[in-house]
Amino acid sequence: MNRILIIGGGAAGMLAAGQAAASGAEVVLLEKMQRPGQKIAISGKGRCNLTNSADLPEFINHFGKNGRFLRQAFQHFFNQDLIRFFQEQGLELITERGGRIFPEKGRAPDVVKILRQWLEDLSVSLRPDSAVEKLLLKDGRIEGVLCNGNPVYGKAVILATGGTSYPATGSTGDGYALAESVGHSIVPIRPGLVPVITRGDLARRLTGLHLRNVGVRLTISDPAGDKKSQKKQKKLHAFGELLFMKYGLSGPVILTLSNEIVDALRADKQVNLVLDLKPALDDQKLDARLQRDFLQRHKEPMQSVLRGLMPEKLVQVCLAETGLVADRLAGEVRADERKRLRFWLKNIPFQVTGYRGFKEAIITCGGVSLKEVDPRTMASKCCPGLYLAGELLDLQADTGGYNLQAAFSTGWLAGRSAAEYCNE
Repeated sequence: MNRILIIGGGAAGMLAAGQAAASGAEVVLLEKMQRPGQKIAISGKGRCNLTNSADLPEFINHFGKNGRFLRQAFQHFFNQDLIRFFQEQGLELITERGGRIFPEKGRAPDVVKILRQWLEDLSVSLRPDSAVEKLLLKDGRIEGVLCNGNPVYGKAVILATGGTSYPATGSTGDGYALAESVGHSIVPIRPGLVPVITRGDLARRLTGLHLRNVGVRLTISDPAGDKKSQKKQKKLHAFGELLFMKYGLSGPVILTLSNEIVDALRADKQVNLVLDLKPALDDQKLDARLQRDFLQRHKEPMQSVLRGLMPEKLVQVCLAETGLVADRLAGEVRADERKRLRFWLKNIPFQVTGYRGFKEAIITCGGVSLKEVDPRTMASKCCPGLYLAGELLDLQADTGGYNLQAAFSTGWLAGRSAAEYCNE
């Protein structure tokens, strides 16, 4: 029997199912939810950032030290292949800032609809409401799964259950236990691309404020704070959009730094963020800008002048934090007060004390150890006949379409490889 069973109907699972079927295998896709692709349908705030136009070296670099594992999968099926696939299925795409690629009409459910139709055209047997409880082995090799209490047999199984982020879509971490049951080890999982929690009430006072073009400096250090630990500080810089929440900070620039933040907090490190509202201006240029504004508007109150420097919601916070008086005329501001304002504009401090959970995380960090998966085929090194793909693996990248491309690519390779294994 050359039947392939695929567990999980997300991005990796659907690509795996389609490729396996296109390669001549009989394919059964087991999805525990009523409909496949639910996480795709809400990804990218409902717009679905499918991939990124970055070239291969840059793309891999966004995955950090584990990125090189993806080289084989990307050589088989990469961003231009994915773009061509969707265009051939009638989906028009658009490239936005940072190389991010979306459906032109901005509707993530269109992506799911296309994938489902593609699987139907390839005669993939989709079985919704099918929860897999166990992998079935015979002489140490895969022979099927136990699904809803009943055995379903197949020569190969592709595990593509996703991680634990957005559990309401079906990503509840089932695949980790299944992988462990046949000998795989799991790198500890934690939320990735997730908002962070900050000390104090400054973020709460600014809740809902959305800033663009903000510089963020991240410092990670030992809590002891002695001179030796200061030398061991890790410093990172980022630039982009930021959103204030009642509990802390979110937005693309924070999500990009969050994986480092989560790991640092889990290691009991001290984590501090500093916001730079004027990253395009150094101290000298910013001081010149302030002097010019104060001179030109010397008869206006500071509250009015500050509105030209920052959103209105930030003005009252700025006045409170710097000690400037709202109705003081700009022409009366002293040099030391201007210096205090200049420093605050480029150095708004936040101590990070925690991070939000999997319900708000875009991805899951950690997962099945890459040492136990063959990057040339996505085959398990622990159990013949088992293949693994997608977010279940210990792969995580920045925002921008990288993670979804990895799911599509590893799924594509797992499906093709499983079909070849069944035809041996």
